[in-house]
Amino acid sequence: MTSNFFITLFSFITAISVLVFIHEFGHFIVGRYFGIKVLKFSIGFGKKLWSKTHGDDQTEYCISLIPLGGYVKFLDGREGEVEKEDVGRAFNHRPIYARIAVLLAGPLFNFIFAILAYWFLLTNGVLSVKPVIGDVLGGSYAEDAGLLYGDEILKVGNKETLDWESVIIYILNDITSTGSVNLEVKNPAMGSRKSVIEIQEDSSSFTEPGEFFQNLGFYPWRPPAVVGSVYEGSPAEKLGIRTGDQITSIDGEHVKTFDDLVNAVSSRPGKIVSIVFNSNGNDIISELELGTTNNNGLQRGFLGISLSEQANKYIYIKTYDFKHALLKSLSQTWVSTVFTAKMFGRILTGKVSLRNISGPVTIAKYAGESASIGFNEFLRFLALVSISLGVINLFPIPMLDGGQILYQGIELVKGEPLSMRFQVIGNQIGIMALIILMSVAFYNDIFNLY
Repeated sequence: MTSNFFITLFSFITAISVLVFIHEFGHFIVGRYFGIKVLKFSIGFGKKLWSKTHGDDQTEYCISLIPLGGYVKFLDGREGEVEKEDVGRAFNHRPIYARIAVLLAGPLFNFIFAILAYWFLLTNGVLSVKPVIGDVLGGSYAEDAGLLYGDEILKVGNKETLDWESVIIYILNDITSTGSVNLEVKNPAMGSRKSVIEIQEDSSSFTEPGEFFQNLGFYPWRPPAVVGSVYEGSPAEKLGIRTGDQITSIDGEHVKTFDDLVNAVSSRPGKIVSIVFNSNGNDIISELELGTTNNNGLQRGFLGISLSEQANKYIYIKTYDFKHALLKSLSQTWVSTVFTAKMFGRILTGKVSLRNISGPVTIAKYAGESASIGFNEFLRFLALVSISLGVINLFPIPMLDGGQILYQGIELVKGEPLSMRFQVIGNQIGIMALIILMSVAFYNDIFNLY
């Protein structure tokens, strides 16, 4: 438990620090390009843990105690008198187009990072699961739409789907916009056919965390707990488990899918457990001592079996060449960005649940979980959070980049800067909006914990 906590904490600090650095570096490098003097570049807030001054401008670079953000401080004539040699190098002395470029650079670098992360994943091979439907619940929207076990979702509307991530994005978008979802599915026994899911209730219930599949009435297909191969010298081999056997219970815990089996075994490292498995039509009840493996500092139980061949029909690794990986990474970042922006907009109209606003505890949880799976999954997590960070910073809230861009746009139209009184009032409203947003996020964190 202790090691898991430290892995989660380290993963969270790493994730936030990397994404904040990328965002602030965008502001920094574009500001330098336009000749603006940089006074300070800080990762984190509060007490300085480390600092160093460097360069002709004696810019202070520092790492601070609270790793929940960062900032670049430019020379600004609105905050005090500018030295004679620095006239023209203050932020407010530069042309409006330069100021807007500097403000846009932070979110833009977040999107660029996501593109590069997706490109790296796609060129190295992405483990994907075909969007095949598993169990369909009786009396559900899915059953009313005629969806069946084994249906592969080919399209949502006119958009092709290759994995569950795209299916969820497209279905959620349609549910929260029109309440109607048009699907094209394919079943080995019935071929391709059309299906329509008509939602007759408040769409926000489908956006509650963890409620998407339950409310629709189906679950993704998962490989059954059927043994593909048995590792030599493993606990499974010693017990006599063979290829084709199906495990149905671990320590009285029902096992249906291979995921269930992995979760039951990994949480019991080195323990003696009771196991029930079916071999040649006969249920066998026995006991065995699980092995132990070390995964990124976490002790996990080990049985010593692999997936059956059936899973290979649905689980695959897709690798792209440089050009196609770049095009797909651009497309994936764009789709995720538009989807994130729409979801935030629909939160304001009540079509999407407020519980989707996550705070640092939830982010830390997913950072730890993704890091424990492996580097690729952690990088995918960073890409998604980077997109969210970019979108949020473009909100027209005065304390964020989007609000400052709005100020510059008004100045461009008006022909003169906004009055200090107007800016102070705007900043106060912005602070209140951020406090409300943070309060909702922390409430959701506490709600999810308990």
